[in-house]
Amino acid sequence: MLLFFILGLLVHLVFFASIFDIYFTSPLVHGMTPQFTPLPPPARRLVLFVADGLRADALYKLDEDGSSRAPFLRCFPQHIKRWKENPVEFDSLFNESKYTWSWGDLNIVSMFAKGASQDHVYTHSYDAERENFNAYNETELDAWVFDNVKEFFHAARNNQSLFSKINEEKIVFFLHLVDTDTIGSTYLPSSREYKDTIKKIDDGVKEIVSIFKHFYGNDGKTIFIFTSDHGMTDSGSHGAGHPSETLTPLVTWGAGIKYPQKVSAQRFDDAFLKDYFVCNIMSSLHDLPYENAGLNDTIAFLHQPYYWDLEKTFYSDFPEKLFNLINHADIAPLMASLIGVPFPLNSVGILPVDYLNNTDLFKAESMLTNAVQILEQFKVKMTQKKEVTLPFLFIPFKLLSNSRQLNSLRKARSYIKQGKHDDVISLCKELMHLALKGLTYYHTYDRFFLRVTVVTGFVGWTSYASLLIIKTHSNLTRGVSKKVKKPSRFLPCSFIAIGLLVAFFLLIQACPWTYYIYCLLPVPIWYAVLREFQVIQDLVASLLTFPLHHFVGWLLVFTLGIEVLVLSFFYRYMLTAGLIAFAGWPFFTRLWTRAKVMSLSWTLFSLLLAVFPMMPVVGRKPDIALVMDAGLLVLLLSLFVITFLIQRKGHFVSEELLIYPLQMLSTVLSILVVNSTHGSLLQKQGLPLLNQTVSWAVLASSLVVPLLSPTAVFQRLLGIFLSLMPTYLLLSTGHEALFPIILFCLMFTWIHMEQETLQLSGVSYKQKLAGIKFSYHTDMTQFRQLYQDDFRRVFFFVFFFVTALFGTGNIASINSFDPSSVYCFLTTFKPFIMGPLIIWRILVPFILVMCAFEAVQLITQLSSKSLFLFVLVISDIMALQFFFLVKDYGSWLDIGTSITNYAMVMFMTVFLGLVSGVAQLLTTKKLRLGEKPKVRLL
Repeated sequence: MLLFFILGLLVHLVFFASIFDIYFTSPLVHGMTPQFTPLPPPARRLVLFVADGLRADALYKLDEDGSSRAPFLRCFPQHIKRWKENPVEFDSLFNESKYTWSWGDLNIVSMFAKGASQDHVYTHSYDAERENFNAYNETELDAWVFDNVKEFFHAARNNQSLFSKINEEKIVFFLHLVDTDTIGSTYLPSSREYKDTIKKIDDGVKEIVSIFKHFYGNDGKTIFIFTSDHGMTDSGSHGAGHPSETLTPLVTWGAGIKYPQKVSAQRFDDAFLKDYFVCNIMSSLHDLPYENAGLNDTIAFLHQPYYWDLEKTFYSDFPEKLFNLINHADIAPLMASLIGVPFPLNSVGILPVDYLNNTDLFKAESMLTNAVQILEQFKVKMTQKKEVTLPFLFIPFKLLSNSRQLNSLRKARSYIKQGKHDDVISLCKELMHLALKGLTYYHTYDRFFLRVTVVTGFVGWTSYASLLIIKTHSNLTRGVSKKVKKPSRFLPCSFIAIGLLVAFFLLIQACPWTYYIYCLLPVPIWYAVLREFQVIQDLVASLLTFPLHHFVGWLLVFTLGIEVLVLSFFYRYMLTAGLIAFAGWPFFTRLWTRAKVMSLSWTLFSLLLAVFPMMPVVGRKPDIALVMDAGLLVLLLSLFVITFLIQRKGHFVSEELLIYPLQMLSTVLSILVVNSTHGSLLQKQGLPLLNQTVSWAVLASSLVVPLLSPTAVFQRLLGIFLSLMPTYLLLSTGHEALFPIILFCLMFTWIHMEQETLQLSGVSYKQKLAGIKFSYHTDMTQFRQLYQDDFRRVFFFVFFFVTALFGTGNIASINSFDPSSVYCFLTTFKPFIMGPLIIWRILVPFILVMCAFEAVQLITQLSSKSLFLFVLVISDIMALQFFFLVKDYGSWLDIGTSITNYAMVMFMTVFLGLVSGVAQLLTTKKLRLGEKPKVRLL
C-alpha cells in the first residue's frame, strides 16, 4: 500500500504540473530588435503615480456637498482603464529608460528592479512593519513617499552626480502609493477614511508636481501619469472580475498629452448621453475580462460619470474619450512614445494614439513602431515553433502570412510618404490585432496534443485504481471463474515498442523534457491496466448478472453525486441542495422506524447546515454579535455535557473532570477578547497587548488540551470540539462562528446513525457508543471488504469534506477570507503569519469531519485502505473535469480559483492522509499529568 501511495503521489504531481506546461507557459519571447519612434519625443522625463487599490468612481465622484475629493487631479484629462494582464518577468519601461527612481512598497518597487538589465533602476522603500491595517492615524505610507521624493530633489541640488543624472532625458520617476489599498481594505471604500486618503493623495500629487516644475524651471518637458493597479469591491477586497475592481482611473497631463477643452454642460443633453451609454458602451463590452460581472453591473458602473459632473471639463467629444477603456498594457507604449525610449520588447499594448498632442506624422510613426514591435514578437514565436515541429505537421497561422506582413508594412510606409496618416493608424491597428491573435495561436500550439496525453494517463490511472478496489476490497467478482492464464510476452513487448516510438517522435521534434514525462507516463499505466484483463473480464461477467435497471440506477446516482460535488466548487448552493437531500435519507430507509429521535436530529442539523452555503462570503459586514452567540452556545453545550456525565457516571478521574472547566474558561476568554478587540479597533486604538497575548495562549492550548480527555469516542470527540472552538471564535467575524457547532452536531448524529445501520445490515449486536474507545494500534486494513453501505459512507465523508471547504467561504479564493479575522492576533501586514492563521481556521471543520469519520471507521470496521482507494477514484474523476476547466484568462479570481480547484481534488487523498494523521493523533493519544486517584462523586 505504501508503494502504491508513493506511485500515486508521483503520478498526481505529474498531472498537476502538466497544467503549467499546457495553460501557463510564459508567453514571453526573446531575440527581438528594440523599436522606437524615429521622431523627437515631446517629453524628457516621466512621473508615474500608482495609487494602489483606487477605484475609478472613488476618485471621480463628488462628495455629498458637491465638492471634489481630488480637485487637482480633476483638472486634467480623465479616462477609465481596465486591467487583465498578470505580472510576469518581462522587459519593462523602467528597463528601457536611461534611469528610473522608484519609491514605495518593497514588493512592488523591487519587482521592476529585478527585470532591469543594467544597474540603472534605483529603489527606495519603507519597512514592511509600517504597513498596519489599523493604524490610520499613526501610519501614512504615502506621506513617507512624498516626503522622500522631496528630500531626494533637495539632496540632488548638492550632489553633482545625482544632479546630472536627473537632468538626463529618457528618465522615469515612479511613486507607488499604498494607503488607498490598506485603508480601503480596513475601513472600506465608502468610508470617510478612504475619501480623506484620496484627498491627501491629491494634495501630495499637487505638491510633487509643483516641485518638478520648480526644479526643471517649468520647461514643459515632463509627462505626468496618475493611475491605479486595481480597484476594490464595496467590502474592500479585489482580485475578482467586478467593474469596481477592474475599472481604474487614468489621469494624464503634461508634455505631449492632449489637453481638455472646456465646454458647456448644455452641449450634451440627457437624451444624448443616455443614448450613448446604451448604444455605444454596450458594443464595447464584448471583450471585457470579467466574466463574473454581469453586463448590467458594468453598464451601471459606467453610468456613474454622468453623475460625476465631468462633462464640463472634458473634450468636446467627451463620451468617446472617457470610455475608451484602454488596457493596462496600453500604457507602456504610451509612456515609451512620450519620452522616446524603445517600446518594451515584450509589450502587447496598443498605443492609445488619441491621447497624443503631437503632429499626425508623429502619431503615424509611433503606431507603425508599435506594430513592428508586436510583429517582431510574432515572428520570433512562429520561428521557434516551426523549428521544433516536423514540416508536414506544422500548421502556420493563416491570417498573417509572411506576404501579408510585408505588404502591410510596405503599404504603411507608402501611406506615410503620401501623408495618409489616418490610414497608417487604421492599418497598424489591424496588423497588431492579427499579430496578437497569432501570438496566442503559437503560444497554445501544443495544447491539444498535451491535453490528449494527460487525459490518456488520467483515465488509465483511474481505471487501475478502480480495478484494484474490485480485485482486493470487494466481492463483486465472487463466483466468477478465476482461472489464471499464463502471462503472454506480447503485451509487454507491445508497450515497450509504443514507448520507444513515442520517445523517438518527441526526440526528432526537440520537445522539452517535460513532454517525455507526459507522453510516456500513460504507457506503463495502461500496461498495468491491461495486465488485469482477467479482472476486467470477471467484472463484466458479474455486472451482466445484475438487472439492467439496477445497474443504470446506481450509475446515475453515482454520476449525479460526482457532478454535485464538482458544481459545488463553483456554486456553493449545490451543497445546500445536497444537504437537503441528505436530510431525507432516514425516511427512505428503515432508520426512521428504529431511531426516530436520531433521524429527526439528522434531518434538523442537515437543514441547519444547508443554510451556510447560501450565506454571503464576500461583501458582508462583520457581525460580532453572532460570534458572541456562538460562544454562548459552546458554553451551554459544555454545561450540558458536564451535567450529563456527572449524572451518568458515579466516579471520575479528577484531572479529566477539570478539562471541561478549562475549556469553558478558554471560551469565555475568547468571547471577551473578540468583543474587546472589535471595540478597540473601532475606536482606532489598535490591538491591545493583553488581547494579543491571550489569543496566542488560547491557540497554543487548543493543540494540547484535547489530549487530556478520555479516549472514549464520545468524550474525546467532545474534548476536541471544545478545545478547537475558542481559537475558531478568535478567527471569526460573523456567522461562520456558528458553522462548526452545527457541523459537530451533525457529525455526532452521523456516528449514531451509522451505528444503527449496522443492525439493519445484519450485524449481530449493537455496541454501545460509550463503551468504544479510540485505539492507536487498531489495524483497520484487516477488518473486512467493502459492501454497498460503505460506498454511501465514503460519499457522505467526501461530501462533508467539501462542505468544510466551502461551507463558510471559498477556499480557492483569497477574496472569501476577511483579513480582519486575524486582528485578535495581529494587525500589521505579515502574510507569513496571517496565512497560517487563516489556514488553521479553515482546517478546524476538516478536523471535526475527519475525527468523526475515524469514529465511523472504528464502529463499522471500515477498511482504511479501501477508503483511500475509493476517495482516490472519486477525486480523480472530479480532477479530470477540473483539468478542462483550468483558465488562463480572466480575472485573478477566475485563474486562481481554477488552479486551486484542480489542485485540491488532485491532492485530496494526500490532504486526507495528512488530516487523518492529525485526527488519529487527536483521537488516540493520551497525555497523563501524573497518576491521580479516582474520586467518587455522590
